[in-house]
Amino acid sequence: MDEFDRRLLNRLQQGLPLVRDPWGELATELDCSAERIRQRLQELLDDGTLTRFGPMFDIEQLGGAFTLAAMTVPEERFDEVTALLNDIPAVAHNYRREHAFNMWFVLACPTPEGITQSIAEIEALTGLPVLNLPKEKTYHVGLHFPL
Repeated sequence: MDEFDRRLLNRLQQGLPLVRDPWGELATELDCSAERIRQRLQELLDDGTLTRFGPMFDIEQLGGAFTLAAMTVPEERFDEVTALLNDIPAVAHNYRREHAFNMWFVLACPTPEGITQSIAEIEALTGLPVLNLPKEKTYHVGLHFPL
C-alpha cells in the first residue's frame, strides 16, 4: 500500500460525495484522475486488500432484518461449518472468536421471518444450536480506521 492508497482509503471512509460526479469530485480532492481512483479500487478488491466496496443500507428501513448469531462449533468441524455458512446467502459474514461460542455471524434477510428460517436452516445443516442475539437498540457510531 503506497501513499496514494492511504489517502484514497482514508478519504473513502468518509463516504462518496453526494454530487452528480462523485468520482470527479474525489479526483479533484486527491489530485488524480477519476479513472485512476476506479482502477486502483478494482485492484485493491482483486488482490484482497479490500473485501468489499459499496453502500451500507439500513436493512430494517427497507423492511428487512438482521441479527448477530453465535454457535459453539467443535474444533474438528470448524472448517466444515464455516464452509456451510459461507454458502448461505443470508450470512453476511462470519468469524472465529476465542470463546465457548467460537463461531459468530451476521444474518441479513429481506424479511424478519427470514431470520427464523435461516437459523432453522443452519441448525438443520450443522446439527448445532444457534444463539440468536437480535439488536435491542441502535447506536450510530462514526467509525474510521486511519491508514
